[in-house]
Amino acid sequence: MLLLRSSLAALLLGVLSVYPLGADASSEKAKDLARIEQKGLKSAGAERLKELIEQPAVAAGGIQYSRSWIDKQPKASGSAQWRCLAEALYFEARGETVKGQFAVAEVIMNRVKSGRFPGTACAVINQGTGKKYQCQFTYTCDGHAEVIAEPKAFARVGKIARYTLDGKAPKLTEGATHYHTTAVRPKWAKVYTRTAKIGVHLFYRHTWRSASN
Repeated sequence: MLLLRSSLAALLLGVLSVYPLGADASSEKAKDLARIEQKGLKSAGAERLKELIEQPAVAAGGIQYSRSWIDKQPKASGSAQWRCLAEALYFEARGETVKGQFAVAEVIMNRVKSGRFPGTACAVINQGTGKKYQCQFTYTCDGHAEVIAEPKAFARVGKIARYTLDGKAPKLTEGATHYHTTAVRPKWAKVYTRTAKIGVHLFYRHTWRSASN
């Protein structure tokens, strides 16, 4: 809404010079100002107003949490670590918002840096794989083939993975090392510190007590 107000202020700049706001402003002048403001809003056009309202916030590094923005970024590629992170985002969070996908990528990298999990993205993602439903990321041990059937969605998360690995992604989760969707309530969520809610995911920082992963 701040962006909307700032943009509309330009439309109303002339109005304020004609009717300076003050304690002694008359009721009639106030009505005139309201009429002129309404006219200014109409002159902006419905499409422009919609654009102003829906314009995504710009995060650090110029990142915008919108599909239109991420789709315009250069195609991403990289090492095995990039591939692992991109695949995790695809299978774990491709239905999430762009911001939510950045947050899931952040959790994975928080684990890498924590010292309490394996030291690479691939190792973190594949921890426990081979034991059905006992792995850290379900898609790696659910018994189903991992097929990337939506190339556009994979291209998008690949860019998010690249930004994250390059250290260009803003911090969103306050050091979270765990997350779950709002559709489930794992026992560990009761003892971990909840740090954020983004889209359909809740994020937590491990308190390193007695709860298991």
